[in-house]
Parts: sequence; C-alpha cells; structure tokens
Amino acid sequence: MASNRGQGGIQQLLAAEQEAQHIVNAARSAKMARLKQAKDEAAKEIAEYRAQMELEFQKKVAASSGDSGANVKRLELETEQKIKHLSTEAARISSDVVQMLLKQVTTVKN
Repeated sequence: MASNRGQGGIQQLLAAEQEAQHIVNAARSAKMARLKQAKDEAAKEIAEYRAQMELEFQKKVAASSGDSGANVKRLELETEQKIKHLSTEAARISSDVVQMLLKQVTTVKN
C-alpha cells in the first residue's frame, strides 16, 4: 500500500508540474502578446507625432518662405547701412591711424 501511495504522490507531483508548466507557458505567451501590442501602440503614437511635427514644420516653412522677400530687403538695407557706417568711421579715423603708424615706424627705440 505504501508503494501505491508513493506512486500516487509522484503522479500528483508530475501532474502539478505539468500544470505549472502550462501556466508558465500561458503567462509567457500573454507577456509576449502584450509586448507586441505595446510595440504596435508605440509605433502608432510615434507615427502620429511625427506626422503632426512634419505638418507644423511645413506650415512654418511655408510661412517663412512667403516672408523671405521682405527679409531679403531688410537684410540688404541693414547691410548697406552698416557699410556706410564703416566707411564714414574709416574716413574719420584714417588720418589718425596714418599718423600713429608713421610715428611708430619713425621712432627709434634703444
């Protein structure tokens, strides 16, 4: 009888082990399915965000390109003003610079 009882206990352990293995396999499958689902959801969100950012970028590009003519004219005007300012400053101090250079070149130091 003891051997029957031992055999029954072993059979119960084997059955419990198989059931545990099925539970682990089911949990592993569910985990893999959830990971795949999460990846798919993340990819969808990324695609939506990328499309939204691309649309905003295109709007900005379109808005700035329509205004580029005004920007070019403004930059040309600023450049001309800066050139005029530099020319007047150069004309104003050129004689002083020449005098300073002549003094440095003609002065002998020991």
